[in-house]
Amino acid sequence: MEQEQEHLKKTPGHRGKKPVIDHHKPGEEQAEEARPGRKVKLRFLWTYGAMAVSTLVLTLIIVALLASVYNYYTSYIRADLESRARTAAGVFRNYTQSTYLPAARQFVNQFESKNIIEVQFLTSTGRVLMSSNMDITGTSVDSADVAAAISTQQVQAAIGRGESGEKVVSASAPVVYNRTVVGVVRFITSLREVDRQMIRILIMCLIVALLVLGAVMVFVTSFVRSVLDPVVKVTETAKRIAAGSYGVQMEKRANDEMGELVDTINDMSMKIDQAERTQSEFISSVSHELRTPLTAINGWAETLYNGEVRDARDVKKGMGIIVSEAQRLTRMVEELLEFSRMETGRFSLSVEPIDLQAELEDAVYTYQEFFRRKGLELVYTPCEEELPIMNGDPERLRQVFCNLLDNSDKHGGAGGRIEVSLVKEEEYAAIHIRDHGHGVPEEELPYIKYKFYKGSSNVRGSGIGLAVCDEIIAAHNGTLEVGNAPGGGFEAVIRLPLYEETV
Repeated sequence: MEQEQEHLKKTPGHRGKKPVIDHHKPGEEQAEEARPGRKVKLRFLWTYGAMAVSTLVLTLIIVALLASVYNYYTSYIRADLESRARTAAGVFRNYTQSTYLPAARQFVNQFESKNIIEVQFLTSTGRVLMSSNMDITGTSVDSADVAAAISTQQVQAAIGRGESGEKVVSASAPVVYNRTVVGVVRFITSLREVDRQMIRILIMCLIVALLVLGAVMVFVTSFVRSVLDPVVKVTETAKRIAAGSYGVQMEKRANDEMGELVDTINDMSMKIDQAERTQSEFISSVSHELRTPLTAINGWAETLYNGEVRDARDVKKGMGIIVSEAQRLTRMVEELLEFSRMETGRFSLSVEPIDLQAELEDAVYTYQEFFRRKGLELVYTPCEEELPIMNGDPERLRQVFCNLLDNSDKHGGAGGRIEVSLVKEEEYAAIHIRDHGHGVPEEELPYIKYKFYKGSSNVRGSGIGLAVCDEIIAAHNGTLEVGNAPGGGFEAVIRLPLYEETV
């Protein structure tokens, strides 16, 4: 048996205290980083997405800024030219067609801004009579502002192309005499300086945008690293847990969401490790528990079969041992089957009206004589109040009572006394089963209702008895509380609702 247990400890299924194994081969981690995968893709997508959005936002800001500045400059120039044209047309409003030309020539000669603004005097048909640019005199002007000024007799402005092909702003004001347009005064200026200024502003904006994108790139890289690096470590740890390194722990670096995830994975790793060790201990324990009675049964059966025992008392003793050990095997198998049904969801109750006190007393009386023969005193205190008939499964509840009494015998029989009482607590019936043994170590109390858990106890058993009892009581909408009793010993308290129908 010791060789079998040593074999179980050496097998991969045994998860005892063992060093954490790194399953990566040299160079494997670097190869995995370089291999195209989810981590690289996620890092690229985050960085690319952040830079794309930042570039789009900066582009929209630059476009909006340039449009606003350009609109400001052109609006200012347009308003200035309209003012000049309106003023000039007002000067010539009393001039007839015959006196219009000499006055226009004098105005052009005296115009001080002719180096940056061209002034033109046109006929009512749009032909140039006089211009500060002498090269275009006599030509016809095909511009929207001229035609609109003549037709509406109002000052009009437009942005278009000049005779040289460059972009210009022009404003035309009609010269009206006796409600008749006798000419048009037109002011034109080039937008060359405006375009140069816009280019300078664009260059400045691009420099600022590049600096901003650089800062965004640094921030995004730092942010992605701060998020993905812990995720990569969490992923690697999860892979190691999946590979069998249960119990491995990660270092918690921050009290944020990632720190909470680290705590959760660490807790999961410890629970898996505990479950694996508990399962291995359960397999070892059950193997031993099954082998011991089987050895006794086989030994006495062979002895009786071979006729080695002649005395009737020895035969009877041997047969009694066979029956006793067979019954113990039966109880153990039934307990395992019961737990299996609970785990697979095939557990159900046969609910009927029951007298809870009568069911408890049946279990007590069954064990009283058994305990008396072992030198144990079983003290039962019935409920002083009359309890109503409640709904429940009598077989399942009797199973719980017997299991808890059996546990009191196994773990607390050294105290020589076991106490059972039934009391009414408001809308609950409370059953107290207490022994006067050594109790349970405080550090083991949170786990004693876990399946397969036996703790430091050397008492034979599968370790699932309390788990089965807890499931049965929970199915009756009740609670099972276990713990050390004041003054020493161990106590189990069952609380069942009196006026609530179980499911």
